[in-house]
Order: sequence, then structure tokens, then C-alpha cells
Amino acid sequence: MTDSPVTLPVLDDAGRAALFTEARTANTFSPEPVADETLRAVWELAKWPPTAANTQPLRVTFVRSEEGKNRLIPLLAEGNRTKSEKAPVVAILAADLDFHEFVPQTFPARAEMKDTFEASGREGREDMARFNSTLQIGYFLLAARAHGLATGPMAGFDHDAVTEEFYPGGREKVLLVVNLGHPGPDAWFPRLPRLEHADVVRWA
Repeated sequence: MTDSPVTLPVLDDAGRAALFTEARTANTFSPEPVADETLRAVWELAKWPPTAANTQPLRVTFVRSEEGKNRLIPLLAEGNRTKSEKAPVVAILAADLDFHEFVPQTFPARAEMKDTFEASGREGREDMARFNSTLQIGYFLLAARAHGLATGPMAGFDHDAVTEEFYPGGREKVLLVVNLGHPGPDAWFPRLPRLEHADVVRWA
């Protein structure tokens, strides 16, 4: 008896456009607020795609309050400050170097991996934490787009200072800051070219 082949669902043109072909980095944001429920839903979607050994090291801080913005904005590159001030939400995305503490919960079939990761120390875990958090950042951006939010990812900030301000203690390291919200006037710069198939893809 042969199992029937599994047919996976396919996104329609509108879904592919929202996530990929028409998705853009927003540079201005409207004052329309983003509800707590929407931010929770973004994470509930972003958490599902794969990470190595299901380690899930990404940590997220949503900055919305005036007090939070006052702590964050001076630590951004000058060119990023105005748009982040106006964005209704700024997400700080960090890698948890002690992700292994959750291994018995996230990978119960190999709970003993926690001890292996523990023995390697934070320095030994950092590459894995950064790599898998970076994967999750990509998922996070797509999840935000899937919920109708514009995204503005930024690497222009004082990484050490933002880490110390929002994740003191050495456990986490901030990787990226992302503005979230609904696009404002003239939100999009002209679309930049993408590499062609022949420049990227090889067949073996």
C-alpha cells in the first residue's frame, strides 16, 4: 500500500506579492497605532519555521512607550532617529546566548543536549545563537508583512549600547532593530535592482 503524495498549499499572487515581490522597506510611518493583539499574532506566526535543533534563540522587545523611545532613539544612527521616533513600534531583536536552557522544553527527545551546550559556554554557543536568530529575524519580517505591517529593518545603531540598555547582563546580544507600523507619506525609496538568476543559481 503506497501513501498518497502530499500536496502542499501554494500562496496566491496576492500572498506572494505581500511577502516578497511588492514588499518594501518603509522609511516613513503613519501615526496609526499597532494593537497588542497584532504584535502577539506576528510572533505567534514567526515562531513556527525551523531553527537548528529547534533552539529558537531569538528574543524580541517591542518598544512603544515614550520612556522606551527615549532610551532607544539616542543610540540609533542619526539617520534612523526621526523615522524611529515616528514609527508606532520599534522591535529590538536579540540572540539569547543561553538558549540551551530551553532545550528540554523545545527538543525533549534530545534533552541531554542542554548539558553539551552548557559545557561549551556562551562563547561556544554564540555562533549558533546568532545564526539561528538571524534565520528567525527573516521569519519575523515575513510574519509582520503577513499581518499587514510595513517593516523598516536597521543595522545602524550602537549594538553594544542597545544591548546594555535593553538586555543587560551578557545573556543576549542585539542583532537588529526594526520599525513596525503602517506606511506614511512617501514611505518607499525607488526599488533597487535584484541579481539575476544566472548571477546566483547553479545546477549540479
